[in-house]
Amino acid sequence: MSDTTAGLSATALMAGYRAGRLSVQQVVGDSLARIETVNPTLNCFCDVYTAESLEAAKAADALMASGAERPPLFGIPVAIKDLTPIAGKRTTAGSKVFAEHLAERDAVIVERLRAAGAILIGKTTTPEFAHAGFTASPLFGVTRNPWDRTRTPGGSSGGSAAAVASGCVPLAEGSDMGGSIRIPAAHCGLVGLKPSFGRIPFDYLPSLYDTLSHLGPLAGSVADAALFVDVCQGPDWRDPSSLAGRVDFSALSSDVTGLRLALSPDLGFYAVEESVAANLHAAAERLQAAGAEVVPCDLSLDPALLAAWGDLWAVFMDAYFGRYLETHRQEMDPDVVALIEQGRGLSATRMKEIEILRSQEWLRLGAVLQDADALLTPTCRIPAPPASCRDADFDRFDQDGRYHGMDMTAIFNLFSACPVVSVPSGFSGEGLPTGVQVVGRRFEDATVLRIAAALEASFGGFPKAPL
Repeated sequence: MSDTTAGLSATALMAGYRAGRLSVQQVVGDSLARIETVNPTLNCFCDVYTAESLEAAKAADALMASGAERPPLFGIPVAIKDLTPIAGKRTTAGSKVFAEHLAERDAVIVERLRAAGAILIGKTTTPEFAHAGFTASPLFGVTRNPWDRTRTPGGSSGGSAAAVASGCVPLAEGSDMGGSIRIPAAHCGLVGLKPSFGRIPFDYLPSLYDTLSHLGPLAGSVADAALFVDVCQGPDWRDPSSLAGRVDFSALSSDVTGLRLALSPDLGFYAVEESVAANLHAAAERLQAAGAEVVPCDLSLDPALLAAWGDLWAVFMDAYFGRYLETHRQEMDPDVVALIEQGRGLSATRMKEIEILRSQEWLRLGAVLQDADALLTPTCRIPAPPASCRDADFDRFDQDGRYHGMDMTAIFNLFSACPVVSVPSGFSGEGLPTGVQVVGRRFEDATVLRIAAALEASFGGFPKAPL
């Protein structure tokens, strides 16, 4: 073991605790030291809870010395996205509107992480109101990718991804309304899971009936991601859509023998960059060698789904944050302002038309998943672009009807019951990570993680960003 624990997985840290080789104070101290080293460049954390993290570590070591039973995330440093409330802590959603806002209560996911023994070490940066696939906040500035500081880590959970990929923490929380966990997972070479809708309660949005939004982990390994979901899952009365059942992640397998996997390199209309496509096919071959059957499928989803998601997102922004235009327009991200104004121009009839389109296209995707245990497709069309870019730079169709958007994720938030995990698929010619999405049948979270674990095993563990 090196002289620092930074960059070790949660499962490796817990093994060190069990063997008596590590103290929680050492682990938390190493985490804080790593943050101090990289944050001036990466801007992954907007707030760090140094004093109370060290105090919590001291208490954890005392508990360990007493021989008392330890909870499943005992002594593990975890970062929380600056969208999720932590009682008494600044929660800004990356906006000057909430620059001094202190949360009144913990979100359910925070309660569960605390109860599992996690040490909440700080808040990670997000674009304003988590609106974008790039992490650049009017309040905190631009967040950068540990693999290449000129590139974006993705968004909107880009701070969480950069924090894990740079070795600051082994686990970070993210939210995913259109790919905000999976995009940064792909760009930073991580595992990022959008669980089945309702698997982890999402209790802090103004509406408890939103169907786009998921909470989940960013992690360096599949085992760590599974551990995170395991401790955070389960129903809670504060989220009426939370699922009553629980998934057993305790014996996560990497055996994919006999599984049938559908393969769609482009979902019918994306212009996928060559290295991304090549890495997708290589990942499929790895899974085939591990015992799965991989079958190309002719899945041609309607490109109108993109505009449908965009309109839902615009209504989301207007309904939740539109009232702040009167007082804070000049301080807000211009793209957020444009989304709010777009949302104000949409009719109730348009919202019902989107439901009809989602229903029609679900029958296409659902038919594929009736025949296959999961679908394989790229997470993002391209590797991480420059940090100075924005989503609108890629929002276009070419003359052949191929779409050049950055990500291939938002469509699957329209089919929210399906769990989707992004895992590394290889590297581009420039040495940037690429990702593959594993889209599962409704509520079959364990199956997508099983497939992800098989791919991880085929690599002998996913490569890490240089620390």
